[in-house]
Amino acid sequence: MDREKNQTKKSTRYDILKWIIIGLAGFVIVILIFSLGMFVGGLKARFSYRWAEQYHKMFAGPRRGFFGDWQILPPPADFIESYGNFGEIIKIKENEFVIIGRGNIEKVILINDKTIIKKGREMIKKENLKVGDWVVIIGLPNEEGKIEAKLVRIFDRGLRGLPVPFK
Repeated sequence: MDREKNQTKKSTRYDILKWIIIGLAGFVIVILIFSLGMFVGGLKARFSYRWAEQYHKMFAGPRRGFFGDWQILPPPADFIESYGNFGEIIKIKENEFVIIGRGNIEKVILINDKTIIKKGREMIKKENLKVGDWVVIIGLPNEEGKIEAKLVRIFDRGLRGLPVPFK
């Protein structure tokens, strides 16, 4: 009889221990998911603020930067895209060009020898880019708020389904 009581107590202890471990594992998973969300949101916010801080250097904007007082947070809808962009080329320099995209926001796109530039299925050279081209850019933001392009795809103006100008 005592042996059965000991078995029941051990079984109950193991059940309690099992549920405590499951609860802790669930808590750790929730914390990891929350941390991942904060990390991704932080990357987007960091790019937007770097872009805003460098705006006056790139486009001769306001002296104190685009947002002025950085301690006042903008609403989440004011964050700009950092990895994928679409717009019209408005200025071309040696290894960079400027596009104007959604909300009439100008972005500086850096290109290098590793950047893939395509028009349709053809690979083209960066010298073939011209003002007025509509482009999609996939790239990574840098510390200056510019986008280092990995892929630039040029669209023909006559294509159906091309989004209307942003202006």
